[in-house]
Amino acid sequence: MEQVRWLRVFGLALITFTSSLVLSAQAGDPDAIQQKLNTMFTSTKTTADRTDIVTAGSIIVLHKEGMLTYAVASPLPPLSTYKNGRITQGMGGFGRDLAITLRTPDAGTSASYPQRRLVAEEKCWMTGISVEKDSIVLQIYTDRYDDTRYYGSLKIPFPNKKVVPSVDEAVKMVSEVVSVVPAAQSAQQPAATESLPPPAPQAPMPAIAPPPPPDAPVSDAPSDAPPLTISVGQTEDEVIAAFGQPVKIAKIGVKEIFYYKDMKVTFTNGKVSNVQ
Repeated sequence: MEQVRWLRVFGLALITFTSSLVLSAQAGDPDAIQQKLNTMFTSTKTTADRTDIVTAGSIIVLHKEGMLTYAVASPLPPLSTYKNGRITQGMGGFGRDLAITLRTPDAGTSASYPQRRLVAEEKCWMTGISVEKDSIVLQIYTDRYDDTRYYGSLKIPFPNKKVVPSVDEAVKMVSEVVSVVPAAQSAQQPAATESLPPPAPQAPMPAIAPPPPPDAPVSDAPSDAPPLTISVGQTEDEVIAAFGQPVKIAKIGVKEIFYYKDMKVTFTNGKVSNVQ
């Protein structure tokens, strides 16, 4: 009789313990987390070959340094992991590199592709964010650097792999690493809504002398100094050295526009292509 009573007590305890594990594992709702993240971030859509932006989404700022990205020619993005306040590659990153190597033709490896590590407070795009069974994974995509775009995956594991966090906890985890750039600041970032074709060759333009500032004093005395001019092919640094910092800068694909008080200078691939 005593043995039967003990078995009943043990069985009830086991049921209670199992139920608590089930409830704990279901503490958070992955679908609710995904829905919340979708309201926080608008994904950017790229071309099929990932070389340009079709539809621009949220511009984000990366708060931690060390995330690894590969040129978009890589068949897969490299994998970085954020844990304990640091971004590293870890075993998951090595596994992803192996998968990239297996998909690279002509005996190439993951090291065959140009690589770039992102720095803290760098601005970039997010092409996707998903809630997995044990983590949240972000897909990061950069602007052009030396005419090359880069991309990478960033994994944020749950503190307890068997427990889905609450929506608020999940949002806090993501916010430690990335956040959306406010609209006022993102106005100076690339606002490409479609892939731009390469600029057509242009005939050389004569040097254009900008008008003098309205408040510049007028002197009848002859001046030996030649007027400041801007020529097609000059670099951004040369223009800034001559005319100072512009009032506003706008970027559209490979083009960058400097707005001065009385003129607008357009650069294509870093060199003057038009002056208005």
